[in-house]
Amino acid sequence: MSFLDLIKNKARENKKNIVLPESHEPRILQAAEIILKENIADITLIGDKKNILENGSYDLSGAKFINPNDYDNLDNLANKLYELRKNKGMTLEQAHNLLLNNDLYFAVMLIKENLADGMVAGAINSTANVLRPALQILKTAKDAKLVSGIFVIISQNKNLGHNGAFVFGDCAINQNPNPEELAEIAKSSAKSFKNLLGAEPIVAMLSHSTKGSAKHADVDKVIEATNLIKNNNPDFLIDGELQLDAAVIDSVAKIKAKESQVAGKANVLIFPDLDAGNIGYKIAQRFGNAEAYGPITQGLAKPVNDLSRGCSAEDIVGVVAITAVQAQNN
Repeated sequence: MSFLDLIKNKARENKKNIVLPESHEPRILQAAEIILKENIADITLIGDKKNILENGSYDLSGAKFINPNDYDNLDNLANKLYELRKNKGMTLEQAHNLLLNNDLYFAVMLIKENLADGMVAGAINSTANVLRPALQILKTAKDAKLVSGIFVIISQNKNLGHNGAFVFGDCAINQNPNPEELAEIAKSSAKSFKNLLGAEPIVAMLSHSTKGSAKHADVDKVIEATNLIKNNNPDFLIDGELQLDAAVIDSVAKIKAKESQVAGKANVLIFPDLDAGNIGYKIAQRFGNAEAYGPITQGLAKPVNDLSRGCSAEDIVGVVAITAVQAQNN
């Protein structure tokens, strides 16, 4: 079974309501039609129903439509948003106008008030615009200190990782995490691996050094992050610092890190900074012909995921399914 089929089946087991605020974009509507037809999630579209349906002949009869302009609960949402942001200088009038004029904020407030379970956007909005309302309104989960971004990587070599499956992090958000932040990224990525793939995470903290083969402040950062997790979570299966080959190739691990329980078996790869993570997943995707699903946001109180503006309708279906599975674990 492919990763996407696995995720779709998980989503169907406990259907969640995912809000799609970019409802005038044809790719979003095509994806919504597929999601409803395949029974992956319930869908809420933001905007005037008549205007939305004029964007193509899509079967959206199973979708829920909410138009902020005639929404009975708008004043309540505005009051809640005002209470959340008044310390940042937001007035009640500004909160009301923001919800009327910015569908991303409106959608996130629906999630905040448990009127939806997650949001997917980014087909026509920048990453910053998609994540800003989520960070301001939803904030981090109770068991998280940091929001980060992962990719699920499916290698053609099924002898690597978990039958070829990996989580790479952070590949999307945190530029140069300190040891505490790197440890938090590792913990969140391990949790995401278990939730999405249903297997036990084996975490490698990556570096250009394996077990002291190089000395540098960048190596020290990885070692410190690893020790932070080990000291606080003794049952956590993690090791570092490890070079990539030592982390995933058993024959190399036996030479470079033969005492490690992680080396040669890792399925969660934590990169020391965003440059390495972003370059790493793209090398796997473009040179190794691996499937790459993401970026998947982790660490938020409720799931919000960003799309590439070049995404296809099928890409959107996949991200919605992932978001729905994330929502099951909140």
